[in-house]
This record gives sequence, structure tokens and C-alpha cells, in this order.
Amino acid sequence: MDELKVSNDTSLFEVPAVLDDTGRLTDSCVRQALTMMDTHGLVLLTNLLSDEEADVGLELMRQTIDDPNRSRSSFASETDNHYVRRDFCSLPSSAPVIRFAATLCQRLEGVYSEYCGRSRSLLEVATFTSYFGSSHQYIHRDPAGVISLFAAVENVSADQGGTVFIPGTHMYGGAGNKHGGRANALMELFRLQCNYRIFRHNLKKLWLMRKDKASLAPGEFVDRVFSKKWDQHQPNLLRFVLGKNSQFSLRMLGPRTLWKLYRHREALNDLFSLVQAAPRKGTVILYRSDLLHAGPDNRSTHPRRIFGMSFARDIIDAKFWHDGYSPHPTLSAHPMSLGDLLDSSPLPGPSRTLNQHPSTLVE
Repeated sequence: MDELKVSNDTSLFEVPAVLDDTGRLTDSCVRQALTMMDTHGLVLLTNLLSDEEADVGLELMRQTIDDPNRSRSSFASETDNHYVRRDFCSLPSSAPVIRFAATLCQRLEGVYSEYCGRSRSLLEVATFTSYFGSSHQYIHRDPAGVISLFAAVENVSADQGGTVFIPGTHMYGGAGNKHGGRANALMELFRLQCNYRIFRHNLKKLWLMRKDKASLAPGEFVDRVFSKKWDQHQPNLLRFVLGKNSQFSLRMLGPRTLWKLYRHREALNDLFSLVQAAPRKGTVILYRSDLLHAGPDNRSTHPRRIFGMSFARDIIDAKFWHDGYSPHPTLSAHPMSLGDLLDSSPLPGPSRTLNQHPSTLVE
């Protein structure tokens, strides 16, 4: 996207996944991943899944999306969901889905156990699919106290809309003391600066799509730009002017804030950077939910499909839970915890020779 300066180099945040003879990350790999999570708020574990295992996840997601009675998510952009620009929906707690989720949890047990107790709730298992014309989400934080996972079940390109993160903006005790005690204020200014550019980008894209009448469904332009409907991630001019969007609105741009944005413009770009994770098949992203991030628009003709899963780090109020996560009715009826998935049967493991620790290859 031309409006934002985004790097596609994620090498600083990557850890090659190496498994021990139990099929879990080695201690060394866990230590590296935890350092990334604590320092930057995220880690990309490359080749955690084999191609065959990723194909299993992709098929589960396709089966869900093909179901006309699927359970659609109630967060993110409901307008995009309505016009099938995105298809964010939760996966049922079926045996195949549980096996796939259990495989991920067991390989990542060393990382999860640092942040989540065995009794902590599984908040959702979902598929995040986006299509051409979807809106670029505003930079935001998800509800705090959650560890979230994205698994690439196929290669994702930058044009398909790999998630954008702002490393180092996660919240923890004393985080506000960084940058001379101005960290929280500077992070919010940078978020506003980014969201102004995202707002312009989304409006410009919709206007160009409007000229090509085949690109927009009847009523879509009005719903995305002038509707009174609640949606936090559309370039809705009406809700922007009325101050009805909690992510970005006119009431956030008072004279004092505009002066601060101008005064600190160079410092903001020096202190913070945007990194887009366009992962290869088999890569898994773990991130702290309060890390600033956004789901970009899909600018290609190929759907972007990502498997997602989230665990609470602490007790979580039900209303707060549903503000950012959408459990499938089967999960709501029969809640599961991290411990349940750690004790569940995983996928039958194919040969993992290339990803095993050398000591496990000696008979």
C-alpha cells in the first residue's frame, strides 16, 4: 500500500522450528521464541507444519467456508463479511479440527506454558479468509490478556494481505516508561498517523472500484462509506464525522493532537515501524493480543486463507471475550482449555526428519 511505509522483511522475528523426539519444540527453540515474544510481541516459527499437515488445515477451512450454515464472526468488518470481501468464521469443535488444533498446541507447549496455564480457555478456532476488495483494517489492539496464533496453510503474498504488526508496541508492566516515559502517548500518535493514511487508502480504493461497476455489489459503496451501521474498519465518512468509530474519527483529531502529530512526525517514524508478515506455507505466527496490528486488504485475485486460534492468559469476562473473539456454538456449549488440547490426539505425524533435532536422528 502506497499510503504506508511497510517492510516485508520479517527475518528479525523468525525462528526456524526444530522439534525434539516428542514432537515438541526443542528447549533452545522455545527460548528463542519466548525472547521474540517478550521483546517484540510476536514470533514467526517457520516450517512448524509440514506441507501435508498444512493441507489438512486448508481442507478443514474449505469445508467450513462451503457450509451455508457456517458460524460467521461478529468482530472485525461485518460489512466486509456481508459483501463476501472477507469470510471470517469459527470452526466447529469436530474431531478433525481438534486434532489439527491439538497438533499445534502440543508442538508449541513450551511457549504456551510460559504464558497460559492448562486451565485457560480456548477462545476461538477460526478461519480468516479475505478476497479482492476487502477493506484495510485500522491499526488496533485486540482485547488484552490473550495469546493468538495464525497458521499459514498455504503461501501468502504481500498483495494478499498478510497481517501488519508494529513490533514492540505490546503492553506490559512498565511498558509506558519507554521513550522517556512517553511510550503510550507516542504509540497512540503513531496509530493515529497510520489510521489517517489507511482511511485515505480505503476511500481511494473504493472510489476506483465504484468507477468499475462490476467491482462493487449494489448498495456496497453506500454501506461502506455512508452507512449508520456499526463497523469499526470501514472508511465510513458519516461515522468518522460523527465520532462514532472508536478506531479512527474526527473527534480524535483536535488542534492539540494535530500539533503533536506534526511536532513528533520524524520521531514517530524513527521509533516505530510496520512489518507485514506474508508467511510461507507451514509458518505459524504467535503474538500477544495487545500488540498493535491490522489485517490489510487483499489486492490480489487470489483468496488469502489463514487458520487462527486464541487462548486466554487469565480469566476473561464473557462480554469482553465476545468483543474480539467468536467461538463456534459447539465450543460455547462445550468449552475447552489449553490442557484439553494438550491431552487430545494430534494428527498422525508424517516424517519430520528435516525439522528434528540431530540427537533424535540417531538410533
